Amino acid sequence: MSLSRIDLLSGRSIALTELRMSSTYGGMLEGYPCKLINDMKVRSLQLQAERAFPSTPAHLVPPSREYPDQPAGAFGPVEVLPSVACVGAFHSTEVASELDPVLYRSALIVIWFQTGLDVPSGENADLGLRSIRWEELAQDYEL
Repeated sequence: MSLSRIDLLSGRSIALTELRMSSTYGGMLEGYPCKLINDMKVRSLQLQAERAFPSTPAHLVPPSREYPDQPAGAFGPVEVLPSVACVGAFHSTEVASELDPVLYRSALIVIWFQTGLDVPSGENADLGLRSIRWEELAQDYEL
């Protein structure tokens, strides 16, 4: 059973079967959000996803970055990512048309950032999620 379904722009429907959410800046004790910190956070989330799901390819939806009107610090201008970091396991029908649709499915781990705690769903999901090139990125597996 899936948590939700997302309709990709390609017309493919994908099912979200596992979702991990965390605060983007949770545990940040010193410093401020800047490009250096954000790049490290994004890379760390990618590595966590790859370790948690080693047999499934992972894809990062590039996060939006905001630059509030605040004075720059020692590490450059303030740069803010959306407040919620997400890792989701998605599944769909097989990618390779020669595979038996009864025996095969496709999977992809997706890393993205969003502003709220809502579970992405349907055609209302973020455009970055709906734009995933599933046929290029997902991997088929046998049931």
